[in-house]
Amino acid sequence: MAGNESIETPLLRVPFESLRRTTRERKYVIDEVQSVMSTLHEASSRPCTPNDGEKTLSGILHRLEGLKRKLHETTRVEEAEARRCRARLGHLADIGLPQKDAATLWNDARMDRILTDYMLRRGYHRSAVQLGSERQIEELVDVHIFADAHAILEGLARRDCSAALAWCAQHRTRLRKLRSKLEFMLHTQEFVELVRQERMLEAIAYSRRHLSPWADLYQAELQRALAALAFRAGTACKPYAVLFDEGAWRRLADLFRKDLYRLHSMPLEAQLSIHLQAGLSALKTPQSYSSTSSKEDPLSTEKFQKLAEQLPWSKHVHSKLICAITHDLMNEHNPPMVLPNGAVYSQKAVEITAAKNHGIFTCPKTGVSCDVNDLRRAYIS
Repeated sequence: MAGNESIETPLLRVPFESLRRTTRERKYVIDEVQSVMSTLHEASSRPCTPNDGEKTLSGILHRLEGLKRKLHETTRVEEAEARRCRARLGHLADIGLPQKDAATLWNDARMDRILTDYMLRRGYHRSAVQLGSERQIEELVDVHIFADAHAILEGLARRDCSAALAWCAQHRTRLRKLRSKLEFMLHTQEFVELVRQERMLEAIAYSRRHLSPWADLYQAELQRALAALAFRAGTACKPYAVLFDEGAWRRLADLFRKDLYRLHSMPLEAQLSIHLQAGLSALKTPQSYSSTSSKEDPLSTEKFQKLAEQLPWSKHVHSKLICAITHDLMNEHNPPMVLPNGAVYSQKAVEITAAKNHGIFTCPKTGVSCDVNDLRRAYIS
């Protein structure tokens, strides 16, 4: 129960945190309206000329119109996030906890949104939108968050920082609270591109306007960037060659994704990766990598072994045996039975098979036959 709640937390946290931020923004706008009304009250109590009064009223009207637009936008976002919260709470209530006889249906209800989340994170935006629409789970996935992000990532792939810088400006206050380095790195990359093109005067002017304000926070990085004016592109000096490295744009995209997830209270890892790693960790044992491993063990295949390469071994306090015939767990109620050749099958499998062959059990792997009375019970430690 607790594990399931932990995995499902991001589903509710994303719209809830957004709703909470929007509520704070609404309070800020309302405080601004009260401030404008106080200004209006003070202006009305002072004697002034008709021209001054007109200018004051015009300025107040302009501020109120701006605040009205902010309130409309805030209301729209609040309604959308509240709708998502209701839809996601209803979804979790509908699927409930996994039932033993309906595990497949329970997993199917979750798999669609997990796959949509993975595709959004990997940049398959159209496919994600199509899947969400076909399965009618638009309110259960965060397509609206990744819509702008998709355009920004495409811009970075074209070596264009303009959309990313606009996004940073829009969320500057919250990014500063997160101590984000993204905006500084974007400006640094713009500066480096000017140096790469040998537009030195423009690069110097750009650094004064956009990089110098960050000197108190990132002095060492700023000094290294400015030194690129002397080394230029193609340098073999490692501390400066990395500035001109083609991988810098990929690192910027990764940094943007990280800050996007943090900004919206989303986990850094996709839910699909989390589920897959948990499952592989639970299955990973040295036996899986041996030549005698069961073909039904997913980790007996090379692709799954590669996926589980960096994962820890599964810790089994007690041994568990699964019958190769019935696929049932062998325990005190269905004990393991050992054939004279050392093969082990469950008592249930032995009884079912032997009943069809006059009390003779034949090992399906080796073809060895024996009387059921010749089998002995094994005890699991």
